Amino acid sequence: MSNTPLEKSESKIETVVQGIQNNKSGLFKLIISVFYLVGIIGMSLPGLKPYFQVLTPFHLLLSLGILLLFHTDWNKAFLLFSTSAFLIGFGSEVLGVHTGFPFGNYAYGSVLGIKLLDVPLMIGINWLLLVYLTGNLFQKRIQNDFLAAGLGAGLMVSIDFLIEPVAIGLEFWSWEGGDIPLSNYIGWFAVAYLIHLIYRKAMFQKENLVSGFLMLNLIIFFAVLNFMF
Repeated sequence: MSNTPLEKSESKIETVVQGIQNNKSGLFKLIISVFYLVGIIGMSLPGLKPYFQVLTPFHLLLSLGILLLFHTDWNKAFLLFSTSAFLIGFGSEVLGVHTGFPFGNYAYGSVLGIKLLDVPLMIGINWLLLVYLTGNLFQKRIQNDFLAAGLGAGLMVSIDFLIEPVAIGLEFWSWEGGDIPLSNYIGWFAVAYLIHLIYRKAMFQKENLVSGFLMLNLIIFFAVLNFMF
């Protein structure tokens, strides 16, 4: 059966919209690559490092902003997930800083900006960003929610292995005694697993055109900087 004129018109509109979205994502992928590359250069040069340290919160916000620009489903479930990710991540850090549980004994420096209860607010943003990125990677590939949450949390721990030496070198935070305890990675997995379960159970459209590309750039960023610290 041939398509009606209306159906053909709708198909053409969908094609145009899809083309605009692809062009838009291509532009922002270029922007992502440029500002992560500039970040690597700035953090690597002693004369520029202090300025780029100060810009770290803006870097995080820009990453999250671009990610959310390509988020398509702003329903109550997504808002609930986002709020939960921020509060659980931030709350676990407040608990960690003041009690040593679940990560170990550590303290935040002043580089990451405004603090509440001795924890930078940007840390809550960081938890939200990382769970979204790692969760998005498995959202179609793995059907079982508990397995997907475990894989997402495991990937976050792997990313934290890259983040820790760089963060310490850039004075984001410091560990008591100078060594990163095993409890940090166990705690990261446990908290990340809980937030990933919320991500999986929350009923919102999870496709995002730039998520995978942004995560790749983030991993490369910290992997390269590991050679500098």
